[in-house]
Amino acid sequence: MKGYRISVLRHGLTQANEDGVYIGTTDLPLSAKGESELCSRMEQYDYPTVHKVYSSPLKRCTGTAEILFPYTEIETVDDLRELDLGEFENKSVDELIKREDYKAWLHGGKDARAPGGESLEEMTARTFKALHYVITDMMETGLTHCAMITHGGIISNMLSCFGIPKYKPQDLQADFGMGFDIIVTAQMWLNSQAFEVLGYCPYDKIPDAEDE
Repeated sequence: MKGYRISVLRHGLTQANEDGVYIGTTDLPLSAKGESELCSRMEQYDYPTVHKVYSSPLKRCTGTAEILFPYTEIETVDDLRELDLGEFENKSVDELIKREDYKAWLHGGKDARAPGGESLEEMTARTFKALHYVITDMMETGLTHCAMITHGGIISNMLSCFGIPKYKPQDLQADFGMGFDIIVTAQMWLNSQAFEVLGYCPYDKIPDAEDE
């Protein structure tokens, strides 16, 4: 049965990431360090050759896609954007730690949301919509290996909710420019709304014989 492989990768570093500031829907580009780190990772690892890239519309993701897959079609998918953090956007833990609503959010469940923001349950619902769109598009167009550039929270949520075998979200944390390979068949998705988690992506370089 035909399988459809997706390399799910986290965007590169932004200035807010460097500063320890929360950003969800805030649209920051990659920092100079973030761009440099991605280029270094391209030398260190083998990124797959893919037919198409599906990206969050935020600049840190589209910028990552342009660096990692410079000659590949990029389509933005709005539902791949990061969790909306509402009033917590652009604030550090030190700025928020004394707020009772922040403490409640940290210890809350899937329904908890930052003031003016989005809950994990809402994010999961749109993550499913994004996945369904991507998988259906790949099936309809016959693309067998594509990339998805999105955010750390989206990746851990997506893989823990819809991936098999089952992992805890904290076991599915992706570093900047890194992620996981998943594979799905039409039967798996249509019958179970599930995919298989294959392993890490990008891949360790295989040394040339002359370098050994």
